[in-house]
Amino acid sequence: MPVPPEWDLTGRVALLNTTVRADAPSLAAALAEAGADVAIVARSPGPVEEAVAAVRGLGRRALGHVTDTTSPDAVNAATDLVLNEFGRVDILVNNVQATMAKPFLETPLEDLERVMRLNWWSALLFCRQVGRHMVQRGSGRVVNITSALGDRGHWNFLGVCASAAAVTQLTRVLALEWGRADIRVNGIGIGWQKTQVPPSEEAQQRLVRYLLVRRLAEPGDVAALLVYLCSPACDYITGHTFFIDGGAHARA
Repeated sequence: MPVPPEWDLTGRVALLNTTVRADAPSLAAALAEAGADVAIVARSPGPVEEAVAAVRGLGRRALGHVTDTTSPDAVNAATDLVLNEFGRVDILVNNVQATMAKPFLETPLEDLERVMRLNWWSALLFCRQVGRHMVQRGSGRVVNITSALGDRGHWNFLGVCASAAAVTQLTRVLALEWGRADIRVNGIGIGWQKTQVPPSEEAQQRLVRYLLVRRLAEPGDVAALLVYLCSPACDYITGHTFFIDGGAHARA
């Protein structure tokens, strides 16, 4: 992806907290291609290993760390690890898109709690810990990537809708609180992705017919917007969540 000069991230350090294996390499590679060094934190080794390889393949420094991203102590330790390795964190990306599909009355409470913790609570913990560092330095970029369902209802997806809505409100509130510290906080709401829809061809075709662009999202669809929101060019935008959903919001 050609990177405009005003989107250049050379010399910056990004921390990517991710719950989605398929997205991690493309998001990390987008940041690295723009010039950033990238630390990747996740609960399982798959996303970490693939994202680290993508960053190093582009000639940038990478750090991978596997930990419980819903534990305050583990998130604090992960942040300290990144700061000790790179000396700073300029960009925080929370890619929190854990999903679950069940009718509300059939969903065990522990499943709802799990989705809330993987999405909203994880993003909140990283914002809190990395945000302290950014506020002290007086600069930073935060991008919270979540489901576009945070702005619309959908049957059988209460956990996803509620956790994504909470992340959207987190984005708005932190933009208000941290604006004077020269920190920009924005979000990206992603629609139906190939990696997250039911595997049956019939179910995928129903979704494709519903979307105005007649296709499902690819992991790379978010790359350009992510880099822009992390760049110096995005200095007058904060508190917004931008939707990459194939036109689904036009029907809302």
